[in-house]
Amino acid sequence: MHEYVTTPVKRVLRIAGREVFYIETINSRYRLEVRGREESLAESTG
Repeated sequence: MHEYVTTPVKRVLRIAGREVFYIETINSRYRLEVRGREESLAESTG
């Protein structure tokens, strides 16, 4: 899935010690979590 932000970004916040970002635009907020490939594969095989 691809989703593009087409409005200007107001701010980017990061949770300390984690690769989790909150991206805030004028009318929306997005949560972005960056994970390593091995971690994603381990979760999907459960």
